Order: sequence, then structure tokens, then C-alpha cells
Amino acid sequence: MPGLRWRLFLAGVLCALSASFALAQDMAHDGYVGSGSCVQCHAAESTAWAGSDHAWALKAPDAASMLGDFNDASITNKNVTTRFTTKDGKYFVETEGADGKPQSYEVRYAVGHRPLQQYLVETEKGRLQALDLVWDVTQKKWFHLYPDQDAPPGDGLHWTGSYKNWQARCATCHQTGFDKGYDFASRTYKSHWTELTVGCESCHGPGEAHNTWARTKSGEDPFKKLPLGPGHQAQEINVCGPCHSRREAFSQVQPVAGAPFHDDYALALLTPDLYFPDGQQRDEVFILGSFLQSKMKAKGVTCSNCHEPHGGGLVAEGNAVCTQCHSPAGNDAFPSLRKAEFDSPEHHHHKQGSDAAQCVNCHMPELSYMLIDPRRDHFFRKPDPLQSKAADAPDVCTGCHTEKTAEWAAEQIAAWKPAGDKSWQDRSAFIAFTNGDRSEKTIADLTRYVLDREHPAVARATALNALGSGGSLSAADGEQLLSDDDPMVRAAATGALRHIDVQDRIALLMPLLTDPSRSVRQRTAVEIAGAGVALLPAADDAAYRKGLQDFLDARMANADMPESHIALGGLALSRRQWDEAQKSFTTATEMDPQMASAWLVLAQLAEARGNPKDAEAALTSGLAASPRNVDILLARGDIAARQQKFDDALGWYRRAQAADPQRPDVWVASAIGYALKGDRVAAAEAASRARQLAPGMALPAELEQFIAQPQ
Repeated sequence: MPGLRWRLFLAGVLCALSASFALAQDMAHDGYVGSGSCVQCHAAESTAWAGSDHAWALKAPDAASMLGDFNDASITNKNVTTRFTTKDGKYFVETEGADGKPQSYEVRYAVGHRPLQQYLVETEKGRLQALDLVWDVTQKKWFHLYPDQDAPPGDGLHWTGSYKNWQARCATCHQTGFDKGYDFASRTYKSHWTELTVGCESCHGPGEAHNTWARTKSGEDPFKKLPLGPGHQAQEINVCGPCHSRREAFSQVQPVAGAPFHDDYALALLTPDLYFPDGQQRDEVFILGSFLQSKMKAKGVTCSNCHEPHGGGLVAEGNAVCTQCHSPAGNDAFPSLRKAEFDSPEHHHHKQGSDAAQCVNCHMPELSYMLIDPRRDHFFRKPDPLQSKAADAPDVCTGCHTEKTAEWAAEQIAAWKPAGDKSWQDRSAFIAFTNGDRSEKTIADLTRYVLDREHPAVARATALNALGSGGSLSAADGEQLLSDDDPMVRAAATGALRHIDVQDRIALLMPLLTDPSRSVRQRTAVEIAGAGVALLPAADDAAYRKGLQDFLDARMANADMPESHIALGGLALSRRQWDEAQKSFTTATEMDPQMASAWLVLAQLAEARGNPKDAEAALTSGLAASPRNVDILLARGDIAARQQKFDDALGWYRRAQAADPQRPDVWVASAIGYALKGDRVAAAEAASRARQLAPGMALPAELEQFIAQPQ
């Protein structure tokens, strides 16, 4: 699945109070009172918030909030001209609709105020879609977020498609007290919220009880139950983390501020589509996954140590943010911190006051998203040019010294700091495994990494997921991991023990059916369901059924996303519920015809059930949506090969070669195809090409034997 198809397409941040058709605001919902009620007692905080990104998370369109040029401006991309106009105080966009024809849409909301502003329109009653044409606030011009993307109407990535739907992908982090209100049966939205923007209660929780306390001073202030600020890392991760992360929500209703993260969300791990193998951010991951890898997190640093929470700015200017701790005076809150002078040429080895002397430019490198929106990596890593090179990741040293090599940069760092310790961020086993090395040494190295509790939990969980059941974990290892302090590790461990005897595995898993974190309970129930156990003890059966229902409910809470139907289909497959699986994967293809993985499973299902024609039809439909998808082309060839139509099979494999000649598996398939035809010379040539692309690659034994036969 191409990484872009899984992106969330989140925009900047904006605010206001408005409603539209089936969209509705409900200020009385569950004790919410609105940010306006906070101003009288908290004037300074309210003033700081008013100009913040949070206050601009979503705004109704008016002269103050609309920053783009709607004075009959236009832009053309991919032969589609879009016009921006105003009429009677309203704002309109005329562009290509879902049917491919020009259509005029009224702008319902504006999103963001720096460095860009995006706009939402209502394509159907209650359904908000984010336009791909956005306003560059600095350059004051319109531009297309994906100028090179070919996403025609009907494609999930077209601006009217499922991946650009506001309620599914973005709204809960741009509004307060948001309830998506999606009905899968009718495919419609009736969304509600308590405040249009990210207001005070997004972070502090519903304010009604606090207001009552402020008037009466009776009892204890209920907001004291959620203390925030330096020294309260766990609470701040629960408050800030849900929106500043890539994650999957378990409910259509936004949880109350401060609820335990892993009860309401599954955090995206450090997978290659989101992160480089050395842990650097690759896709738009919104901070938390990076921060959880950092030594800062391990030492108790939290968001508000560096960020002023109401205005959203930094607590100091430039390097002063860092030297509040990293200085000869140190910081009593972090007693293990080495006291030394860091803001000097003796440490950074660059001209004092220059860009290169800024701490963040070496320790928090930037990547730009949405073309013009730079975000800093919150791993806080030490520069490691050789590891970055091995991971094919950006390197801060050669990013500036473009004429130099990673080896040169590593020599410079070693000369400056010969005793530098980078063990915390060592990801050599990750890098080797991600690059295809499945040797015993690499698997053993990665297994040792997983078992070492000194390493960041998010990285250990990622390694567990990568190893799957192909690792070398023993039952004792499994017991240790399933009792780990971190729910991410426990959740990942549930799926890494499938090589263990099923009865032993179930015995290890059952205690996690009552785990404190819902994310762990769900994963545990899914694993037990997939194990095919017919009957559990009565005491465990109720917890198992509850965990499984939680999983199903969480997927249906996101039933407006094709990914959820893939997950439901996977569970149905593991339970041998073939009709349910077919229904789920079919729904995924309806929502996103380019979702190749769903077409492939539908073909496999049909063939396994004795319907090869249906299998071919599924792959034909997949190719109609994605004509150059290598996986579908290979699958089509494999069906022909199984039917002993070897010339047809080779024809499909040649199409796969043309689509991506750099994929080794394409040439392995071709080699097998030639071998089945008895063409030893052609088989050897294709196998050789595969080895050139993937040195050390193991070919199927039968193919090796065929090629090795004497002429």
C-alpha cells in the first residue's frame, strides 16, 4: 500500500462558532461551557490563546478569518481551473466535482492561519471535504498541495475522496467535544461539537463543575484532578498526545481531556512508511512518536518545559529554550543532567550566533509537510552521519555541507567528541532488518533490543511488530514482554508469539484480557480469536468477548475509513468467516478502488473457494483502478501459472517488470515462470537480475536446483 494512501491529510489550525446543515454545535453537551466563560477569570491566558494556532484551529468564514484571495482569483492544475469568488458576504470555490464536472461550492470553514490556510466545503449534507487548493499566507498565492499527483474523480485521493474527508481524518483535533456522528448504513454524517475550535476545554476538560467551584469555592477545584505543567509528563502526554500524534481513535466521540491515551487510541509505531529506520520522522507524524523515542522523555521532560501552552510559542528565544537545562547551572528538576557549557563553539564547533550554532538545527532537524510547513523532529538525536547513511535518512551534517560525505562528517564528530555515546539511539538492527537482512544475527540482535527495557518502548514495540512470529522469542521471553510496564510493548507482544504452542500461547495471553489498557485488551482478544480456540473458561470468556467487541466497535467507529474495513476483514479471515471477510474487503475497495491489498485478498479468497474466474475478475478490477500495480500484476501471473498457462503468466510478469524493474520479486517470479516452461537459460538470467538487486537473496530451492542442472 503506497504510504500516501495512509496519510491523514491534516492541515494547520483555526477557530469559530458556527453550524451548517446537518453539522451542529451543542454548547450544553456533557458539562462543556465554552471558552468564552473563561475570559473573566483568566484574561491573560485567554489573550494568549486568542492568537494561537489552537484558537485558529477552525473558523467560520468572515472578513477576519478568510486570509485567501477570493476576489475572482484562479489557479490551474492538471488542466483543472479552480476559481475563488465572493457573493453577498459568502465565499465560493468553483472546481472539479466528484463527477468530473465543474461545480460551485460555498466555503463552510477555514483551517489554519500560518504558513497556509485550507478550506472546507460541504459536498453532501453534513459531509465536509478539504480542498487541495490552499492559500500560502506568506507568499500570498494559491497553490496545490499535491501538484504532481494524478488523482482523478473517483480516486480516494481526489479532494472529494475518502482520504480528504474532514470528519474522518481531521475534525477531532480541530474542535472541542467533537462527535463525528457517522452512520455506516447510510454513509452520512451528523456531526456535533461543543466548540468549533480547540478551546480551553480541549485541554482542561469540561468547565461547568470548575465554574461552579469558582463561584461557590465549595469543595476542591475539579481541575486539580488534571494537573498540567512541568513535572506532569504523564498527564501532558494524555492531553497533548492524542492530537500531536499519528494514531487511530477507538470512538467517534472525542474523549475528555486527560483520559489515558492507550484507552482511547492506538499509536502508530515507527513503521517504514512513517519513519526512517533510524527513527527520524519521514511522513507527517505530529511529534509524539518521535518524542517517545527521546532521552528527554526518559528523563521526565514534558511539553510545557519548552512550549508555552496558551499562546503556543516557546518559553524562551533561540538557544535559551535549551540552556534553561543544558548549562553549567543545570536544572534541579533533572538531577542526572550533565552540567556544562553547551551554547559555545567548544560544543557546537560553529560560529557563535550563526544558524549552525542553533541547538535545534543539529538536534531537531526539520522536514516540510504540505510543501511549505516545516516541522521539527522531536527525537532530539545526536548527529550520527553513518547511521543516517545506512538508514537512507537525512543527515544534518551533510545536509549543510553538501559537498562532503557522511564519512567525513563522522570523522569530524569523532575528533571533537571521541567518547561520544550514541547507544540510546543505536538502531543498527532495525536498519539491517528493514533493509531485508533476515540473518540469524540480525534477528538475534533485534530480539535482544526488544527484551532490553532500557530502550524506548515505542521502538521495542515496533521491533516486536516487525519480527512478528518469525523471531526467536521463547515462552519465557513472551511472559516478560506481556508483563512489560508499557502498553505499546504488551500490545505488540500479543502478536509476536504465534510460533509458540497454541495452548501455551493462550495461557500467556489470557491475563491480558483484563489489562488496564483497552488497546492491549483488544489486541489480545483478536489474537485469541485468530488462534481458533473453541472454548475458554467461563471466567475468561466474558472478558474475551468484551475485548473482541471493543475491537469491532473501534473499527466501526472508523467505518468511514477503508483501513478499518481491511482490519475487520483480517479478523474475519483469522476466524474463517469467509463471507464476512469478503464483505469487508469489498467495502474497502468501494471506498478506495486503488487499495491493492483488498483486491489481492478478494482474489485469494475467491480462488481458495474454488472460483478462479472470480479471482481473475477481482484482479482485473484492481488493475482497472491501478494499471501498474506490481503486486496485482504478479498475482494475475501467478493465477495463470497455477492454471499452467505459462505464456500468459510470463506476459503478466513482463508487465510487472515494466512497471517496476527494480523489484527483486518481479524477477524471481519471472525466473520461476521460465523454469516452469523448461527454459533454463532465461530462468538463470532472471534469477541473476534478482540477485543483482538484492545481494544474498535466497531463491526457492527448486528454482536453484533447476538452474544448476547441466545443459
